[in-house]
Amino acid sequence: MDLNPASSVADIVATLKSLGNATNVAGMARFGIETSTALGISTDDMRRIARLIKKDHARALDLWRSDIREARLLAAMTAEPRKLSLEQAWSWAGDFNSWEVVDTVSDLFVESGHWPVLIPEFAADEREFVRRTAFSMMAWAAVHLKKEPDAHILAFLPLIERHAGDPRNFVKKAVNWALRQIGKRNVACREPAWALAERLAASKDKTERWVGKDAVREFEKKFGDRIRDGRDQSDKA
Repeated sequence: MDLNPASSVADIVATLKSLGNATNVAGMARFGIETSTALGISTDDMRRIARLIKKDHARALDLWRSDIREARLLAAMTAEPRKLSLEQAWSWAGDFNSWEVVDTVSDLFVESGHWPVLIPEFAADEREFVRRTAFSMMAWAAVHLKKEPDAHILAFLPLIERHAGDPRNFVKKAVNWALRQIGKRNVACREPAWALAERLAASKDKTERWVGKDAVREFEKKFGDRIRDGRDQSDKA
């Protein structure tokens, strides 16, 4: 790959097209990935390209506009988080049509620092992939924002409870993911998340029950019979 930080969008797109693999595209479709604009490039190759071209926010915005799956993933990998505006985040969110792109971009959105605004706004949006973004961002934030006060992470729980009954596949899975990641963050977060999971598991709504029961199973598997009320100071979640 003859790419470098000075490579243009045209050069990058040409390289992506040269690496296309129709067999991989068919495989992606089996995992629920939207493939209408996919070239079928492996994750390893995508990461290798991102390392070669490095971050460039203006170029990332142009890569996104290409409407090619792999170019959009590269845009997420090479955009500069602190240069991302709220308007740009909303513009990208309006284009989301695949859980894979959502989950890749969510990391960028969290790193941008706009997550306190975007998470509740995205959660309130009725579009399936925009709402998924809110809960994917929660999961990323719970894991990666280690210095963020736990109270800010626990503040996500009411949104999780509010939307746990959304039956759409890509929403309910992200709601569940967010709940599990919050519960595994540390001792302080474990008990409130576990308590919510148990409430949802007892719900009459089948989607809420699935979200809750799956989270309870993971907590039980990870923590076993550990005390959940915050007195267990040996937690290493």
